[in-house]
Amino acid sequence: MGTLRTGALTRRRVGVRAADLEYAVLDMETTGLDPGSGARVVEVAVVRVRGDGKVVEEFSSLVDPRAEVSGQEFHGIGAGDVVGAPTVADLVPHLTRLFSGAVVVSHNLDFEQRFLGSELVPAGLPEGQAGLCTLRALRSQVELERYSLPRASHALSGHWPTGQHTALGDARACAMLLVELIANAPGTLRYRGAPPRVLSAPRANGPEPARRKPRTLPLPGGLEAPRAWGRPWRPVELDPLLCGGAFGETDRMIAERAARHGTRSRRRMATAAVVAGGVAATAAGGMLVRLAGLRNRTG
Repeated sequence: MGTLRTGALTRRRVGVRAADLEYAVLDMETTGLDPGSGARVVEVAVVRVRGDGKVVEEFSSLVDPRAEVSGQEFHGIGAGDVVGAPTVADLVPHLTRLFSGAVVVSHNLDFEQRFLGSELVPAGLPEGQAGLCTLRALRSQVELERYSLPRASHALSGHWPTGQHTALGDARACAMLLVELIANAPGTLRYRGAPPRVLSAPRANGPEPARRKPRTLPLPGGLEAPRAWGRPWRPVELDPLLCGGAFGETDRMIAERAARHGTRSRRRMATAAVVAGGVAATAAGGMLVRLAGLRNRTG
């Protein structure tokens, strides 16, 4: 999708330590699933968090979509709730500041990217920031029956997230999942992808909108300490590019076969390198023996 440069989490020795980065965990509530069919953003939230779990800043606001507000059965937002709320254009300077220098994260980032591209980028949000999908990351690293944000959180830590279907509640749950993913990894988890960029924020028309109308109360003390997971990690991580979509049985089988094939290929390459190194060392040793014999004969 071009709006973000999406990276991945890996246990291989490539990239930078995930714990050393900062993340802008994003969630949106919308009037529908497809902006191409007229769906619009009605709530947005960002939790800026460090890889060690320290919350840097939280931001949330209802959004006036300048269109009919539908989907109340999912997000609970009515037309009266967005009266006086800022538009996406009003929020772009503040979101740009929160994204700057961070990896933008969502659980199913493909969904958020569609609305970033349809509404926020045209309103001035810079493109090309680093991105990460926790849904793909979780599928690639841990074997679960279901990977939705609430079900994965409960399966891994035994706790259901609070504030579901509010942008800030879901952003907090995603941030918690990311922090626990990093903390529970067997070894060092690394971020592989384009590094975060410092963004130039468009000029705001004024101070942060006074009528943000957040629906979720502040969280005293920030996120809880990362909880230990009882689930085993995949012995071989899957390619995150193969971990999108519905990820049914066929999708899983394809991704697992590709991972096994990739592991065998890497092992063959490593074996070939060792053999080549051994041959080179033997040849070098033979050369040294011949040179020593020549010196003895001529000495």
